[in-house]
Formats: sequence, structure tokens, C-alpha cells
Amino acid sequence: MEGGVWRFWASRRALEQRAVSLSALCRAASDPLYITTRNEFQDEALLNELHWSPHAQQYADYGLHTDGARLVKKPAKQHEPAHVVRQVTVPPQERFVTSAFGYVSLFPMLLKVLKPDSPKLGKIFDDLDKPELLWSPYGLRSLSKTSPFYMKRNTEHDPPYWRGQVWISINYLALGALRHYSKVMGPYASRAANLHKRLRDNVVRELFFQSLGFRNVLSEYKRTGYFWEHYSGVDGKGAGCRPFTGWTALVVLIMAGEY
Repeated sequence: MEGGVWRFWASRRALEQRAVSLSALCRAASDPLYITTRNEFQDEALLNELHWSPHAQQYADYGLHTDGARLVKKPAKQHEPAHVVRQVTVPPQERFVTSAFGYVSLFPMLLKVLKPDSPKLGKIFDDLDKPELLWSPYGLRSLSKTSPFYMKRNTEHDPPYWRGQVWISINYLALGALRHYSKVMGPYASRAANLHKRLRDNVVRELFFQSLGFRNVLSEYKRTGYFWEHYSGVDGKGAGCRPFTGWTALVVLIMAGEY
């Protein structure tokens, strides 16, 4: 009896907290400052002004940046261990970070900010389909293979992160956006439909069906007992945190075509 009362109370408290959270979100969504910020994020002209690189023909971050930085191992001194330092050979300057084409370059498409007839959408679709950039048999890589940061360590003690691996969360957004652009009238609808089908096949088939001979989520689960945070764009091997049935579980929605 006591256990039943406790479960009832806990469930009631959870529902009350959820109602309070939803109420707070509704109030925030009607706040004028939020509405202004939301409209700015959806302003394609402003987005192009701030983040479109005419030279590279891609969306990119803008800020103080240099590609001339690397980790260098310093020789050990007597009674001291060797250590790694960051060496900068080219001073940073204000610029578009066009050497890091990856997920960040896709967000105007991922979030459906671009109009269906935008030439920039067509350019993203072209780049999306290139194996030397993001396309892999296991889904879209997080960073282009041509980037100087591809699969490079972040620090001495921090291995590559978001620097080439396949993340199911972003592939889910990409598939949802491709489905969207395939359904609305525009010059790139058929291209979006083709990319959607092929990317979905890669994410679902190559990651989940062992019979195809690729390393995949299912075989990794059988091999290791875990679902993984992200997967290799080279062989599909799971890596990062585990168990990770958070956004990796989005593949079920991908299989159902629910975005």
C-alpha cells in the first residue's frame, strides 16, 4: 500500500512539474525579446550577410581564426615529463572559417531557414553529395575530410571530437530537412528526394544491418553490448560515450520516416 501511495505521489509530482515547465515555456515564447530573436534567426538575408562566404560559396563561422596552429611535443627535461604545447605559425585574423566545412555549414538547411528556391540550398546539396567532404557509407561526417582539423586532436588529452565522426542526431536533422525540401515546390525538390533516400539508406542499412558486411550499430551492440555516442565515418565503428541510447535512438524515427 505504501509503495502504491509513493508511486502515485511521485507520478503526480512529475506531472505537476511538467505542467509548470510547459507553462514557463509558453510565457517565454510570447516574450517580445524572444520573438525578436526568433525572427532574426529566421532572417535569411541577415544570415547571408553575416555567415555566407562569397569566396568559398558556403556558410561559415566568422571570427578571430588561424589554420596555422598545431600541437608540438616539447622534449623532456631532466626529472620532468615531456609535454605538448600549442604552436601558432600564422597569426589569427578576423575571417570566415571556411577551412572547417562540416555540420556547422549545414545548419541553414538543417533548420529549414533557406527558401526552397535559394541557390545557396542547391550549393549545399552539391557539397552534401561529395565523398571527399561529408558523405560516407555510414551517414554524414561532422567535418570534411579536406579540413586541416579532420580527425585531429583538440588538445593533448582530448581526442578528436565532432571532427569527422558520424552523429545520428545531425543526420536526423539532415534527413528531416531533405524530406521537407523534397515536398515543397522548388527547383531542388527532386534532388532533395534523391539525397534523402540515399542518406537514409546509408544511416539505416549500413549502420543497422549486419548482413551487408559493414560494421554498424547493431553489430557494435552485439560486439560490445552498447549503443554509442557517435560512429566512425571510415568503418562505422562505435566510439565516444556508452551506453548512449539518447539521440542514437533517433534511428528508430528515421526508419519510420518521422521527423
